[in-house]
Amino acid sequence: MKEKLKKFLLFISNPRLLLCVAIAWMITNGWSYVMMGMGTYFGIGWMIAVSGTYLAFLWFPFSPEKLATLAIALALLRWLFPKDQKTLAVLYDMRNKAKAAIVRRKEKKQEKKDLQKESE
Repeated sequence: MKEKLKKFLLFISNPRLLLCVAIAWMITNGWSYVMMGMGTYFGIGWMIAVSGTYLAFLWFPFSPEKLATLAIALALLRWLFPKDQKTLAVLYDMRNKAKAAIVRRKEKKQEKKDLQKESE
């Protein structure tokens, strides 16, 4: 457990990845916080309305914003740092493990269905 935590912290604290996540966050969310602050400070109603509406959407429980931020961050990482094979290798490994887990889950579900059909 300690080794996995250490590996995760080293991965997350990668400066290249942090930069890409920060840029992606500004693209998806940050602008609305900045706009809300500026609109409130300068008393600009339309800025408050637009940013407030978007922020309300972001705080909705099923908002897909985090997935979009992650996708943009990964695209930026590949585009800005194509030679950072270490970080990309970790990401590809995580993707492959997730795909394998999905396949295993589907196989177990199918086996369960097959057993139920046989018992009928």
